[in-house]
Amino acid sequence: MAVAAMVGPVRPPPEGLPVRRILAVSVVACLLLAGCGGSDSGSQALDDVKVGGGDNPKLTVAKNFTADKTGTKVVKEGDGEETKSGDVLKVNYVAVNGRTGKQFDNSFTSKSPLTVALTEGSVLPGFIKGLEGQKVGSRVLVAIPPEDGFGQEQQTLGIKKDDTMVFLFDIVSKVPQKATGTAKKLPKDVPSLVMKDGHPSGFEATKSTPKKVTKASAHVVIQGTGKAVGKDQSVTAHYVGQVYPDGDVFDESWSKGAPATFQLSQLVKCWQDLLPGQKIGSRVVLVCPSDTAYGDSPPQGGKIKAGDTLLFVIDLLDAS
Repeated sequence: MAVAAMVGPVRPPPEGLPVRRILAVSVVACLLLAGCGGSDSGSQALDDVKVGGGDNPKLTVAKNFTADKTGTKVVKEGDGEETKSGDVLKVNYVAVNGRTGKQFDNSFTSKSPLTVALTEGSVLPGFIKGLEGQKVGSRVLVAIPPEDGFGQEQQTLGIKKDDTMVFLFDIVSKVPQKATGTAKKLPKDVPSLVMKDGHPSGFEATKSTPKKVTKASAHVVIQGTGKAVGKDQSVTAHYVGQVYPDGDVFDESWSKGAPATFQLSQLVKCWQDLLPGQKIGSRVVLVCPSDTAYGDSPPQGGKIKAGDTLLFVIDLLDAS
């Protein structure tokens, strides 16, 4: 389930996963457990947790803190829209191991919010139970027992199998689900988009499409109005990847029910070079010759062959 397991635009990853990616996608262990716990109460256990104020709040949790059920406590209610199942949220958080009382991650300090989809199978069940039904702008305390967390040891985070985790979330915003803005036409020589169920599903070659391209190019088909993507940011996007000009679709995100979040520095050169400067809310088509994609070393066992040019259509939904 990890981003590194996708073919998409991701280069072969280094060993180990960043903390935020582990938090967002390590759900397999819990899904293998019977039931994965209930969402009743558990909030009483949070009464003794102290929450500091300000832009970098301190979370004080006594050692050997445990909770039998996922519990929530609203520290400050926001005045935004209520979150629901299927929403994609941008959140800041402080994370503490209940057994040790020690913080193991803090996005306030790194100034890099986490993007989470409230979709079963895409994030820890405790995140969904703690964040669903809350208002955007809220600060929410969530206790997550192991059955709604990892359910197994996470050495990278210093978490043992039976540890309860305590999170303080600031719900920053909802992330849009699709590109919105002014429609623009693709050049005649670029394969045309195929739409299905209201979103792109692939490409078809046109009469003017050349059999071979040697230069990478970006083409905006919906011009968004958000901020420009920075070269060192993470992007949250829906996308389809296909072998040029109308070959196999090798990866896409729409069928998974949630967009993907990528660190630009971990992506193929074509994405790194052509997405910075594009505006959030845009739908962008990338034509990526082999030397800007996987070259002669494509991912093993996939549909991409050595030397393949690739096509991507990308809905840029958020960046941080």
